[in-house]
Parts: sequence; C-alpha cells; structure tokens
Amino acid sequence: MLSAPATAVIPREGGESSTRRLLRSPLASLEYWIARSSRAMTARLWLACWAFSSQIVLAIALVLTFTFPALADVPVPQLTGRVVDQTGTLSSSDIATLSQKLRDFENRKGSQIAVLIVPTTQPETIEQFSIRVAEAWKIGRKKVDDGAILVVAKNDRHLRIEVGYGLEGVLTDVTSRRIIDEDITPKFRSGDFAAGIGAGVDRMMRVIDGEPLPSPSRSVNFAHNLDDLAPVFAVALFASIGVGGFFRAILGRLLGSLVTGGIIAAVTWFILGSAALAAAVGILGFIIGFVADLFSAITPGTGRSGGSSWSSGSSGGWSSGSSSSSDSGSFSGGGGSFGGGGASGSW
Repeated sequence: MLSAPATAVIPREGGESSTRRLLRSPLASLEYWIARSSRAMTARLWLACWAFSSQIVLAIALVLTFTFPALADVPVPQLTGRVVDQTGTLSSSDIATLSQKLRDFENRKGSQIAVLIVPTTQPETIEQFSIRVAEAWKIGRKKVDDGAILVVAKNDRHLRIEVGYGLEGVLTDVTSRRIIDEDITPKFRSGDFAAGIGAGVDRMMRVIDGEPLPSPSRSVNFAHNLDDLAPVFAVALFASIGVGGFFRAILGRLLGSLVTGGIIAAVTWFILGSAALAAAVGILGFIIGFVADLFSAITPGTGRSGGSSWSSGSSGGWSSGSSSSSDSGSFSGGGGSFGGGGASGSW
C-alpha cells in the first residue's frame, strides 16, 4: 500500500484563512511515478496480449476453414455402369469385358453385382463409405435384395464386399473374407488389379449361383439394359422394309405389312421371351413397313429399289449408333436393400 503524501498548512497573506496544500517529498514523488508507470505498462501489456490473441484466433480460423472441407465425406459416385473406376486403374477393354460378364450374369441369374474403385474413402472407413454407396445405388432386385458391391479404395489399400440382405445366407461374412484373402488381395499385392477384381467377381458369381433365387424377369432386365434392345430394333427396321417388301409385293401393302409385323413380333418373343416387347416391336415393324411402302409409291422416280436403299442406310445408322462395349447410362439398381453384411480387407 502506498502512503498518502505529506501535507502542511500554509497561512495566506492578510490574515486570511489557510487551506491544505500538497507537500511532496522526494520519496512520495518516486512512489507516485512508479505507480503511474506500472499502470501504463499494465495497459500496454494487456493491449499487446489482446492483439496477439486476435492474430492467433484468426490463424486458427483460417486453418480450420481450409481443413474442414478436406475432411468432408467423399461423395458417393454416380452409378454410370456396372463398373465405376474413378482412378483410371482399369483399361477400357477391362471395363468392357467385366461389364459384359456382369450383364450376362444378371440376365441369367437376376442378381446384380457392381464394382467401384475410388482413390480414398477418408475420413470415413471403408465400411462407412460402402454402406452409403449401397444405400444410394440400391444394387439388386427390390424385395429380393440380391445385390453385391465390390468397393476398392486404392490409395488406402482397403477393399470391401458389401452384400445385400438376400445374399447374406450364401455370400456370408466368412465367405466374403475368404474371397478377399484368397482371390483378390494376392493379385493386388503384385499390382494386377484387373486380374484381382476379375477373380473376385468370378468367385462371387459362383457362390451366388448356388443360392436359389427368383428367375430373372426379362422385361425388367431389358428395361435396365437399353443397349440390348438396339439390335432388336435394327433387325425390325431392316425386316419391315427389306424383307417386308417381298410380302407386300405378293399380298399388297396392308396385308403384307401385317404379315411382316406378325413375323417380327413372333421372332422377338422367341428370342426375348417378353410378349409386351414383342407386340411393341411388331407394331413398330408394321408401321415402318407400311409408311415406307406408301412413301415409295407416291414419290416420283422411286420404287422398291429406292426403299431398299433407304433400308440399308437406316439399318447401318441404327447399328453404329447403338453399339457400345459399356453400359454407361443404361444401368441402374433394381431397388435392393443392404444391412451392412459382407467383409473388408487390405493388401
């Protein structure tokens, strides 16, 4: 505690009353200036601390601003085909071969299998990411839930087989783990990712083949594989104009077109096994043939040969425009559900 400075009574001239005036001693003045300097230094210190703290807070805010987006969950890729490779690991021929294999398996068995390759799933685990993919893609038939997804996180060196509810009895957690350990990861360790994925998919299909499942619906499969219908329409176009010209020449325009449409419908039904699709293609063949014959009859300088020439050009256009080795844009999940069954591994 600082003592109060000494005071003295100094009389005024003329006998007037006196008042107290401050009488400073050297020691009191020193204590006063020390106290005043201490308060000034304390204020400056608080100001410096506040400025430094503000800079620290600003720096932390900037770091968090750039860090949190990097730690956001990896978005689920769009389902563009049975094989989705976001790393460029597989060649176009590898993807085409694997996609065709999976397409044929779906047409024969009904189950859907998809393959996804991503660079990383961080900050999520492979299990968390895979179930998000399964819930978004809905691989497998609705209420049958016979879908499976092979997910590979290349940079993380992790992979997982995600299994739908309907396949958990045959593609069990133990079986999935054996497929990973025995068929996939040995080839991954040697750098042959295409062979590892192919071997894993082959064994998954063999295991699923042992499970009694509902027969695949032709109409559902072709609704999901529009590329398979293009050759059918191309043949219908050629038959309705080229071959149909023979029947129209013998039976007349109307009856000949009806016979041509009926033949096309019968052939379509025999190949695809879908009555509704056969009827649609047959009607289309009748309309195309009838209009083409009518057009050739009313156009000067054209005849059957002109119609045949138009047939050749149209048929070529259909086949070239629809031929594709991948099922991009024509494949989608059938509504299958997943519950987290499957297994994970690493290499």
